[in-house]
Amino acid sequence: MTQHSFHDRLTLISHPLCPYVQRAAIALAEKQVPFQRIDIDLGNKPDWFLAISPLGKTPVLQVGQGRRSTAIFESTVILEYLEETTPVPLYPADPLHRAVERGWIEIGTSMLNAIAALYGAADRAAFDRATDAIGQLAARLEERLQSRQIGPWFGGGTFGIVDAAFAPVFRYFDSFETEAGLRLLDGHPAIAAWRSDLGQRTSVRQAVAADYPHRLKRFLLGRGGVLGAMITAHGGAQRPAVA
Repeated sequence: MTQHSFHDRLTLISHPLCPYVQRAAIALAEKQVPFQRIDIDLGNKPDWFLAISPLGKTPVLQVGQGRRSTAIFESTVILEYLEETTPVPLYPADPLHRAVERGWIEIGTSMLNAIAALYGAADRAAFDRATDAIGQLAARLEERLQSRQIGPWFGGGTFGIVDAAFAPVFRYFDSFETEAGLRLLDGHPAIAAWRSDLGQRTSVRQAVAADYPHRLKRFLLGRGGVLGAMITAHGGAQRPAVA
């Protein structure tokens, strides 16, 4: 492994709500690699960002400074680069196990895609399709967790890359439950235990700002649709009646 030089400054270009940024931030924190984080507005992307992000998406990891810096885009590519250049491995040493865990990272990405379909659903049929997709993925994940090694993390006793990939997924469900009363992961005890352990991990907690729940609620309400209506109705139900 080529060790990362700490003379190479790392800058993580971020959006406050981006789950893929959180994956990179968690990995950097677990590896104890110093980095700077810069948030941008994806609704008004600055020219300098578009110049280094061909797809116009976050995260982007800038390695180095000024004209000599190199931009790495796409979260999985960033995770692979960090694994190859920094200490504290998050992938298994065995190539077969690494391949299996890369596959489960894609399951996490599929879950994020289903979540995006959920909050983007304008009608009940689209909403139900998204909840069905989440339910199917959750069932497969529960089955996998039930058969895992003894230990709190996906691979057993050591926090790893799949843990970093799924932590941002579960953060959405925290908001769905709190803000809309929508409990899509009930009935999956292994997921519940893993999710609880992830929620207490320092790297996971610090991957978002303190105002993340408020920002996410505002974003979800702004999308409208079925979920936005559920959040509005749930908030009204929680407010005490006026005498």
